[in-house]
Amino acid sequence: MSTRQTRVAVIGAGAVGLVVAEAAHDAGHDVVMCARTRPERLVIERADRVRELDVPVLVDPREARHADWVLLATKAQDVAGAAAWFDGLIGPDTTVVVLQNGVDHAERVGPLLPPGTTVLPALVYVAAELLERGHVLHRKGARLTVQGCPDTAGPESLAGFTTTAAPAATAATDSTLPGDRFAALLSGSGLAVERVADFRTAAWRKLLTNAAANPITALTMQRMVVIQQNDSVRALTRALLHEAVRVGAAAGAALTEDDVARTIAVYDEFGPDDGTSMYYDRAGGRATEHELITGSIVRLGDRHGVDVPLNRAILALMRGLNHK
Repeated sequence: MSTRQTRVAVIGAGAVGLVVAEAAHDAGHDVVMCARTRPERLVIERADRVRELDVPVLVDPREARHADWVLLATKAQDVAGAAAWFDGLIGPDTTVVVLQNGVDHAERVGPLLPPGTTVLPALVYVAAELLERGHVLHRKGARLTVQGCPDTAGPESLAGFTTTAAPAATAATDSTLPGDRFAALLSGSGLAVERVADFRTAAWRKLLTNAAANPITALTMQRMVVIQQNDSVRALTRALLHEAVRVGAAAGAALTEDDVARTIAVYDEFGPDDGTSMYYDRAGGRATEHELITGSIVRLGDRHGVDVPLNRAILALMRGLNHK
């Protein structure tokens, strides 16, 4: 008797979308990608190999059918456009994994989904560059972080892109918890799924990895070398992070000033030629995610009475950069 393959739909054919689609395919699932346009090929390039991914790509939401899992891998500002896929892909038993930046995944995406849909926020530790449509350079990082039980990996393991989850955190499980089921879904693939008890703190620590490096590289149009080697830029980086840490702590995350040094260490892990997602988006003529990164720090700073003048200035510059 045959067993039906798990159906996985990945919305978004950008850098993260291709990497997670590859992982779901390698884990043995029935994978389909959903995109605005169909690339000629789907290519994932790494330092040691170049691979073409053979999965179907849908461009018409009317062709969609219910999936067991929907992995939302668009940029955060593109969620409204991706919503056209939701009715066709999401059934009563579908779990939606939000693979995006920010600290408010469920609050941002949940209202657009059918009532009662299970939503699993996920933090993406994958550094990848979209070289052209359908062609991704996966530079480093192969970890996704989700909410888990208290006996799984703790937030101290979230330092950077080179840390991977402990084997116990990626093993298949019979648990009904969404995070455990997602870990089982990708078990055996090239992506590790780490589960943490304190997801709020983990989300803020991930936001810190974006908070300074993304806008600085986008505004200067220089890669990580500008933070690693320019003293004045490095001082600005620290100051932006100090503001963000104070906001995160006010919002309930277990952050301390030690997280500034921790985040700088993450930045120093990158090669000098590595960029950031905002840098790559600006270089490619695409809109940037500044509202979900710097914008979140400013808005939550206002809400909690934390002054963030440097992040506010950076947000103004990013808005000006994206002004049409």
